[in-house]
Amino acid sequence: MHLDTGLVIALILAIGIAAQWASWWLKQPAILLLLVAGLLAGPVFQVLDPDALFGDLLLPVVSLGVAVILFEGSLTLKFSEIRGHGQVVTRLITLGAICSMLTIALAAWWLDIFPWGVALLFGALVSVTGPTVIIPILRTMRPNKNISNILRWEGILIDPLGALAAVVIFQLVTLEVKQTTDFLIALEIFAAGIAFGAAAAMALGFVMRRHILPDYLHNVATLAMVLLTFTVSNSLAHESGLLAVTIMGIMLANMKDVNTEDILDFKESLTVSLTSVLFIILAARIPQDAFSLAWLPTALLLGFILFVSRPLAVILSTIGSSLTWPERAVLSWIAPRGIVAAAVSALFALQLEAENIQGASSLVPLTFAVIVVTVLLQGVTARPFSRWLGVADPEAKGVLILGGNPFALAMALSLKKLDVEVILADTSWDQIRKARMAGLRTYFGTVVSEDADRRLDLVGIGVLLALSHRAPLNSLACLRYASEFNSANVYSIRIADTAERPTTAAGRTLFKEDVTLESLEALIEKNDLQIRHTKLTEEYNFQNMLETQGPESHLLYAVSPAGSVYPFAEDRSFKAGPGWRIAYLDREVKKGSDEKSRSAGERARAHLNKDGPKPLPE
Repeated sequence: MHLDTGLVIALILAIGIAAQWASWWLKQPAILLLLVAGLLAGPVFQVLDPDALFGDLLLPVVSLGVAVILFEGSLTLKFSEIRGHGQVVTRLITLGAICSMLTIALAAWWLDIFPWGVALLFGALVSVTGPTVIIPILRTMRPNKNISNILRWEGILIDPLGALAAVVIFQLVTLEVKQTTDFLIALEIFAAGIAFGAAAAMALGFVMRRHILPDYLHNVATLAMVLLTFTVSNSLAHESGLLAVTIMGIMLANMKDVNTEDILDFKESLTVSLTSVLFIILAARIPQDAFSLAWLPTALLLGFILFVSRPLAVILSTIGSSLTWPERAVLSWIAPRGIVAAAVSALFALQLEAENIQGASSLVPLTFAVIVVTVLLQGVTARPFSRWLGVADPEAKGVLILGGNPFALAMALSLKKLDVEVILADTSWDQIRKARMAGLRTYFGTVVSEDADRRLDLVGIGVLLALSHRAPLNSLACLRYASEFNSANVYSIRIADTAERPTTAAGRTLFKEDVTLESLEALIEKNDLQIRHTKLTEEYNFQNMLETQGPESHLLYAVSPAGSVYPFAEDRSFKAGPGWRIAYLDREVKKGSDEKSRSAGERARAHLNKDGPKPLPE
C-alpha cells in the first residue's frame, strides 16, 4: 500500500516523539530507542525506505538537520567552563580525546575494516560521548561528586569539540580520497568555513546586542542565519558548511553581552524534533547485509574500544591527579557514544558513498553498533559496578527547590544550615543572584528543559520542593521529577491565585490546608518571622513541641538523624523521634522580649524545666 509522503513524515515524527517519551519514562538515552525504531521500520520489517521516500532531497534534508544539531551543540561550549572544571576534564577532552581517536583508528585500520583515512574519521566519531547519553546513566548510577562532575562536564564540553574535530578530519579525508593534494583547495575549505562562521556570529551578535530585532524574532532569525551560513559556505567551498556553523555556535557562546539562553531553549525543542526524525530515517537506511558484517573483526574492535582505548585515555588524563583507582576504573568504563557520532557519521557516509569510497557503507552500521553496545552495556552495569567499587552515593538526600522568592530562599538557607545539599532553581536572574550571594548552589533556567537535563547536576538530590509562583510550572516539574525522585518525594505548594488545592499529579501538597505561598511570604516579609530549628530528645518529644506551638508558628520540615528531609505535607507519613530536627516558622527572638515573642522551642524548654515532662494525651 502506497502512503502519502506527508503522512509518512508525520508518522515518523510521531514515532520519534513516542520514543523520546519512552526514553524519559525508562530513564534511558533517547538515541537508543530511536535507533531501534528506525531499524524495525527499515531493515527488519521494510516498511520505510528513506531513499525512495525523499529521493534527491535526502542528502540536503539530512545535511540541514545535522547542521542545526551541530550548531546547537557548539552553542553550549564556553571556554570559561573548560578552565573552570579541573585539570582532569581538560585533559580528557584534549589529550584523552586524541589518544582515543588515534588508537581506535589504528585498530580499525589494522583489522582491515577501513582504509586509513576512513579509519581516522571513524576514530574521531566514536571518541565523542555526550550529555544526552551521559546524564541518564549518571542519574541511574549516582556516583560520588568527583566522578559525576568529571563525566558530566566531559560529555558537555567534548560534544562540540569532537564534532569540530570530526568535521576537520572529514575535510582532510575527502581531499585524500579524491587524490588531491592541492594546498589551496584545503585552505579554501577551512578559510571559507571559519570566515563565514565568524562573520555570521558577529553579525547575529551585533543585532542581538543592539536590540535591532525584537525578542520574538531572535529564535527564527538565528535558525535562518544558521541555514543560510551552512548553504552559502557549502556553495562557495564544497563541504565547508558544517565547519562554518560549528564556528558560528562557538563564537556566539563566548561573546560578551549576548544572551543565548532563549536561543538555546528554542534550539533544544527543534533539536529534539530533528533527532527524532533523523535517527529513525538514518537507521532505516541501514541495508540488511550490514548485519552480516564479519563478526570477529567487529567484536575485536568493540572490545578494543571498551577495554583498551578508553582506559588508556583515562590513565593518561589522570596522571598526577588525586583520584583513587576505583574512581579511575569507573571513569574508564563509562563512555557511551551519542548524538554527534550517530548524526555526523550518517551524513559523512552519505557523502562518501556518493564518491564510491571504500568502507563508506560500513561507517554507519559500525558507529551505530558502538552506540548501542556502549549505551546498553554501560547503562546496565554502571550502578552495580560503582557500588561494588564503593564510589556510589548510598542515598540521595539533597533537595531541589524550584523558585527564588523570599520563602523559597529562606527554606534553602534553612536546609543548608542543617548540612543538607540544596540547589535553588529559578528563571529570574535577580533571585538567582541573591541566592548565589547567600552561598547557595543555583541553576538559572527552567528545570523541565533539555538544558536542565544536560547541565543540572542532581547527583545526591532526591527531593523536589516546587515553591514557585507559577502553578503550572510547579505541576510540570513534579511530573518531570516524579519518575526520577519517586512520586513520594515531590512536593508542591498552594498558590493563592489558583484558589484550590494542587492536583495529585502536581505532587504531594505542602503544609496545612489554609497555608499558601503568599501567606508564608507575608509572614516572613511583614511579620518578621524566621525559620527556626529545634532538636527532639527523649524528654522533649514531638508531642511536647506541638503543645507549645504559637498561633503564628508553622511546621515546615523534619530532618532525620541520617540526614533525610521530610517536608510536612497534608499526607504526612513519617514519625519524628529523638535526634530528629524540626524546622518551623516562628517569630524572631530578641533580647528582652516577653513570653509571647519567644520561640516555640524555648517556651517548651521553659515549660519542661518548670513543671517536668507532661504525660502524652491518650
